Amino acid sequence: MAEKTTTRKPPVCVTGANGFIGSWIVKTLLQNGYTTIHLSIFPNSDPSHLFSLPGATSSAVNLIVHQVNLVDAASVSKAVEGCAGGGVFHVASPCTLEDPVDPEAELVDPAVKGTLNVLAAAKKVGVRRVVLTSSISAMVPNPGWVEGRVFDESSWTDLDYCTSRQKWYPVSKTLAEKAAWDFAKKNELDVVAINPATCLGQLLQPGLNASYTQEYHWLGAVHVQDVAKAQLLLFESPNASGRYLCTNGIYQFSDFADKVSKLFPEFPVHRFVGETQPGLVACKDAAKKLIELGLSFTPVEDAVRDTVCSLKAKGFLGQEQS
Repeated sequence: MAEKTTTRKPPVCVTGANGFIGSWIVKTLLQNGYTTIHLSIFPNSDPSHLFSLPGATSSAVNLIVHQVNLVDAASVSKAVEGCAGGGVFHVASPCTLEDPVDPEAELVDPAVKGTLNVLAAAKKVGVRRVVLTSSISAMVPNPGWVEGRVFDESSWTDLDYCTSRQKWYPVSKTLAEKAAWDFAKKNELDVVAINPATCLGQLLQPGLNASYTQEYHWLGAVHVQDVAKAQLLLFESPNASGRYLCTNGIYQFSDFADKVSKLFPEFPVHRFVGETQPGLVACKDAAKKLIELGLSFTPVEDAVRDTVCSLKAKGFLGQEQS
């Protein structure tokens, strides 16, 4: 009788590993048998919660922490070393809720240069694939989009529109993704990109991350666990290529606010009158590329409940309103 063989999972690196999405990717990797994971974190940030994830304490698991400034090519290269034949999940990107004093230095340069440093390191080491976490912010706002057409992966954010309104985060994410595609083409590097909508769900990390959600570039929401599952699916699926919109449907922000207010009437959630995005075409299966790969999305209601319960448990949400 032939012995049963187990395929060993390749080594991988996750940038921004201790953030909201990054932590969920690490959790998902552990759940799926990945035993060597390089954890790239911002210098002096705390990765301790990652060592408490299910499976992290197994003697077979090797979680390797690297303190990395993404604009420092040498530190990026060190984090990616050892991942030959494996992969990189590039999640880290600067984000702030405050208006940047110097947008180029604070947001744009780190996003673009950081991405290029990660891709250069991946190419040098010889990874099999890089999964780039882009954003819905690299797809919208796009005021020139054809009226009556559902937004899809062919849409790109209008940089002039954003620059004129000083919306620098969409500019940084758009330029970073475009730089990634240019690098991948010139250097024959296998890159796939995921463009998540507003991420909701349980916080695995102890603190809050900045989340850039504004109506002018809202398309919908998605559970962070689905984003993490999609990342692994894109890494493991041989035929995956290009961009992948990751959202549980496209719908108005006003509809989302109404849903939240009904789920949690004890909180004073603002209700909008009329459309928040005039002309936005709703679509339940907007992420059809991911759905066709086999991803099943968590209901938005569950994502909202998980978010609120997590924020309450960690003390980030105020007491119920009378």
